[in-house]
Amino acid sequence: MAPAGIIPGGRHFEPDLRRMTRIHLRPIASPMPLGFFAVAIASVLVGCFQLGLLPEDSGRAVALAVLPAFVLQFLVAVLAFGARDVLAATLMACFSGLWLASALVLVLRPAGGGRVLGVLYAVFAVFALMMASVAGRKRALWLVLCAAVPRFAVAALAGLTETAWAGLLSGSLGLLLALVAAYTALALMLEDMRGVRVLPIGRSGPAQHAVEGDLAVQLRDIERQAGVRRTL
Repeated sequence: MAPAGIIPGGRHFEPDLRRMTRIHLRPIASPMPLGFFAVAIASVLVGCFQLGLLPEDSGRAVALAVLPAFVLQFLVAVLAFGARDVLAATLMACFSGLWLASALVLVLRPAGGGRVLGVLYAVFAVFALMMASVAGRKRALWLVLCAAVPRFAVAALAGLTETAWAGLLSGSLGLLLALVAAYTALALMLEDMRGVRVLPIGRSGPAQHAVEGDLAVQLRDIERQAGVRRTL
């Protein structure tokens, strides 16, 4: 039995400072509905352009309309990092950079821009697949990632091969991604507003406990969270 005031397993004569420690949390509204709605709106615009539903010379207009998605999702990423949700923050930040790159290429039309975007989309598809493999219990993110992987994989194929059918398929998958993202955003927003689950999003494990658990569950292992522990 360790002597009073000594942390078991700690350095010799290291005082127990837990009673003197205070951790201040700053509650914020969930930024995820905004992030998913931004994904949906940008995906609709790009998808309609790829499907030929918008004029061929409207590329720059589409880029300018998509550009706000970069700002909105960057804001969501910053707030998600502050809320200690690294998975959501990373996804939103990557989406933010993706929309910025796509908008700049559409506006500036540099030589080889389509192929460069193809490589970017391919890398993003691989990264989204990696994130989906660890996001199973956060079904809201998981659903969006499952829709994003094929959409950006086909977009990569369209950019690298410049085939018409790949562009059309990418546009169709973009509309599917928009539908999934909009549903997820609506479900999360209704859940936050009413305090109960309205539309199912399939939470399980820690993701479910985070919504339905009491304060003790929320503060479990708080000392090991980024921003509280000494190093990242």
